[in-house]
Amino acid sequence: MEDEHEGDGHGAQTVQRRLMSKNRCALDLTPPDHAGTIVAVADIEAVPDDWARALAVVAHPDDMEYGAASAIARWTDQGKDVAYVLVTSGEAGISTRPPAEVAPLRETEQRASCAAVGVSDVTFLGLPDGLVVADLALRGALAAAIRRHRPDVVVSINFRDSWGGSSWNHVDHRSVGVALLDAVRDAANPWLFPAAGPAWPGVRFAAFSGSPAAGHGVDITDHLARGVDSLRAHAAYLDGLGGDGDPTAFLNEAARSFGPRLGVELATPFELVTF
Repeated sequence: MEDEHEGDGHGAQTVQRRLMSKNRCALDLTPPDHAGTIVAVADIEAVPDDWARALAVVAHPDDMEYGAASAIARWTDQGKDVAYVLVTSGEAGISTRPPAEVAPLRETEQRASCAAVGVSDVTFLGLPDGLVVADLALRGALAAAIRRHRPDVVVSINFRDSWGGSSWNHVDHRSVGVALLDAVRDAANPWLFPAAGPAWPGVRFAAFSGSPAAGHGVDITDHLARGVDSLRAHAAYLDGLGGDGDPTAFLNEAARSFGPRLGVELATPFELVTF
């Protein structure tokens, strides 16, 4: 997740700590069920799962793995068809290695990461990492992907300006999210991007993982372990982040922090945009 790591090596962990802090602050911790015990009250809804096909669209390899991948594992276990589209290959994500070397490495790691959560259909669009713009070219490419896959749901990560507080989201995340929302509408209009295939008006909603505006969640109590495995598949990227300890350890803490808001042990947050 290329939010702040370029240059300081700890951006992904910083983002997750902010998300966990936000989740704790949102808990209703009163009243206690008896003296000395605090009860967290569920205050969000479950992401609907009455659909068959999803398309995940993100800027970089590893973006889905900071929470959303556990939900993907749940959905593929339910028999849903999920495909991934990566706008870039994340070639600028490891400051100590040249992009030409990093791009194929990160693509390989992303495919292994997807396999861990039951996804085999992975496409890389090859746009330049760090320079993604929500322009007509990107909208057209995403509209074509939507028409090709014909999803009921599209999935991505936070496209808001920040992750909460004083943080600032990566430009690629913001650009991809905005372009994806526009592309869903574009894909439904037969007069827009006609060379991109037959129109597809079937997308019901977009789900954005880790958004500070999250009002929904997915129960990942039985699927967090596979989400962790999917992040660990990004071994070279995680090594490039530096730092001490297991970089996946905070996934468990984040899921435990958010779980009570959905009334479950472990959950991951999503903002839903409906069409």
